[in-house]
Amino acid sequence: MWKPFFRLLTELSSRKFVSRLTGRFAQSAFSRRFIPKFAQTYGIRIEDAEKPLHEYESLNAFFTRRLKPGLRPIHEEAGSLVSPVDAVITGMGTIQSGQLLNVKGQDYTLEELLNRSPRSVNYKEGFFFVLYLSPTDYHRIHSPVSGTIVEKEHIPGKVYPVNEFGLRHMRRVLSRNERLITYMQHEAGEVAVVKVGALNVSSIQYVKPLPDKLERGDELAYFEFGSTVVLLTENDILSPRPDLTVGSKVKMGDPLGILLD
Repeated sequence: MWKPFFRLLTELSSRKFVSRLTGRFAQSAFSRRFIPKFAQTYGIRIEDAEKPLHEYESLNAFFTRRLKPGLRPIHEEAGSLVSPVDAVITGMGTIQSGQLLNVKGQDYTLEELLNRSPRSVNYKEGFFFVLYLSPTDYHRIHSPVSGTIVEKEHIPGKVYPVNEFGLRHMRRVLSRNERLITYMQHEAGEVAVVKVGALNVSSIQYVKPLPDKLERGDELAYFEFGSTVVLLTENDILSPRPDLTVGSKVKMGDPLGILLD
């Protein structure tokens, strides 16, 4: 009974007016009564939430919840690239001549994904991870490196699904949906954190205030019913973890690889 209702809120519609309506509902005080059912339906560990359920003023506030301190330890090895989110890896590999190959059967170009940014050249032979967040997951996004934000770009776009169905059956949704891109400079080079929006308009928000310099694991942004991060590393700077494959689950703070000086 409840799952179809919540799926309406968490899976995308290509019509923005539907996204606006569902977004307004999720941000309304009325929606708070649905928080316990939402948590039960998706098997969310409510004991991990920073606050008791009754203290969240809306469904959206619960969806963007913080966790209790210490639940996501940050991998401490020097030079490690850590996962910015709790997610399933739905695509990963070496970027080949500016292309991200075989993401659920589709290829993407850096030019499209990064909106023809001049910085695209830095990643033409780099490495990529596509990290999908389900409704069950913690939806705050953290810095994968210790470094300085050198550029930010917001790219308006569509609101197509970025779940299994959307990635496999709809044309290049990662480069057509709304995106918020953060370029970060660190000791080994540069990374790009591409946050792909979903469901409601303005579904990706930076934390406020957002400092110029972040330590690995610091909060960077959060999704309001959004669901994918594409993490890119510059050419020839990453040695990825050999045990990770498409389908692997990672938690925020888990190592994805080692950045090479």
